Amino acid sequence: MPYSLNMGEEDAFNRLSLELTLEERTNLLDKLTNQSSMSQEPLYEDKAAAPLADMEKQYTRQPWYYRLWFWLLSLFKSRSPFKLYEDRELAKLGKLINSSAPGCYDHTKGILLPEFYNLLLGLKEGSRFFYSALDAGVNQDKGAFYAFLGSLEMEAIHTRLEQETAPALIAEKNPSVKEEELKQIAVRLMDDIMSVISEDERTRMYADARSLICLKQLSSFLFDRVLLAFSTDSSVGGMTCSASVIRDSLQSLNNILFSLKTIPSMALLESLFIFILREQTGENIDINAEIHRLLSKAENALSAIRNFNQKIPMTLLYRCASRDMAFIPREISGGEDWFTVYQDYWRQCIDMRFAAFLRARRQMDLMTAFRNYLNGVSLRRMSNIQSDGNPDGIPLDDSMALSFLLTFYQAIFMADLNQVLRPILIDGDFIKRENHLEFAEAYNELIKLEDSIKKLDDDISHSGELGKRYEQAKADMTSPAIKRRKGQLVIEEASEISAGIVERAKIALVNMSNVLRGATAKEPVGAYEPLANYNQMVKKIPNFAGQVENAITRLEKAAWLLEDITTLETDQ
Repeated sequence: MPYSLNMGEEDAFNRLSLELTLEERTNLLDKLTNQSSMSQEPLYEDKAAAPLADMEKQYTRQPWYYRLWFWLLSLFKSRSPFKLYEDRELAKLGKLINSSAPGCYDHTKGILLPEFYNLLLGLKEGSRFFYSALDAGVNQDKGAFYAFLGSLEMEAIHTRLEQETAPALIAEKNPSVKEEELKQIAVRLMDDIMSVISEDERTRMYADARSLICLKQLSSFLFDRVLLAFSTDSSVGGMTCSASVIRDSLQSLNNILFSLKTIPSMALLESLFIFILREQTGENIDINAEIHRLLSKAENALSAIRNFNQKIPMTLLYRCASRDMAFIPREISGGEDWFTVYQDYWRQCIDMRFAAFLRARRQMDLMTAFRNYLNGVSLRRMSNIQSDGNPDGIPLDDSMALSFLLTFYQAIFMADLNQVLRPILIDGDFIKRENHLEFAEAYNELIKLEDSIKKLDDDISHSGELGKRYEQAKADMTSPAIKRRKGQLVIEEASEISAGIVERAKIALVNMSNVLRGATAKEPVGAYEPLANYNQMVKKIPNFAGQVENAITRLEKAAWLLEDITTLETDQ
């Protein structure tokens, strides 16, 4: 049964690359293995890879009459006997190349022929598939890629890492341990788990890493530069090129092909396919059909590599073109860092999991504090901010802070505090004009709080200015990078507005509580003077002193809670 997906960009990304369950991953691997008709033949078999004997030593070992013959020839050819001997051996090698790969190389002229050009073109087209695959996977997120690959090649290790380093489990097993020490326990567990990776598992992961390096080198090889060196030659009816012009490129290509001897493992191919499919976010994806399509492309690409190696004796050709009969290709380096990358990824994963776990804890504590402070009133959510109930809304970092302020305004400020603050604003006899001005500004900021939040909510709605621009950005048909940038600009503009509302509310809460502290004191408190008529107001209004003290406490508590909320949201 195919997996059918239709989700937002970030959800689809996580689903396809990181949150695909281990069972789903292994099921896909089984299907890949069963569906594959991929040849298991090696990609590279160079039967002539062993170096020949040193030519000068080989010449000195020839019979005396054989060397005499070359000496006599040298009198007429104006070349040393050894060079004449070397020319003959190279001619033999050239004939061998011509018999095994006809139409590829003319050793007498040192020219690569049309058949070589055509096969190189096929190799370029085949390797191009892996360029796209590696760009979508390893190049963009190497750590996540190795983690996904590790879940297939080291299933038991992956399961233990997932389960045993889970923050909730560690916290449950260590109830008396401080929060900052819980992560250290997880890291030690991770190290212990990774220390028991078997030699067989390490070998498989290293082989996969080697395949990745070789495929990356091959797919990024400068084929176009080599192909552009060819030109039309009417005498042979096709494209030719002097081998000496591209000799260094031939050596580089030979080293790459020599290093890529075996086909990639099915686990590696599945990992590449999944990371390709994550680019198709926002679309309906039948993973089985897409995997089958990608498998077919991979088989064709590997066949092109194998076909080139079977038809072109690259090592022999390079020996002939470079006149280096002892040349042997070198293995390209790389792949040894897989464990470091894998380990670093899991360290970062533990960091993120514990950060999320501790944020969730703090959020639960805050929610409890909200309920106590708001007398059991539930937080009011803004309609058009992105949430679980509204995934299409605009994401804002200050969403919880705005919800708290909106609820505070209705359940606390207007329902209770305003009954105390308004008489002070109207009837209070402030000795200092600055105190009165500061109080009035704070009061006005809080009294218009609901309107400011509702205006922002309207602006980010589907019919609002920011909301319309956000929808247009999501529907933009330009490149994904431009599309994301346009959407991000709208989010940043909305976030700037929301951050301004929250910051002004913080200042208003603090300033108002400071003024009230000074206004109700018997002596000046810093820059704040007592109200000249405070005692008269206390006598006139029943329980006024207690109400003012309660207002101060609740304003200070609101400021503390708001600070805690913004700290939590900033850390996310």
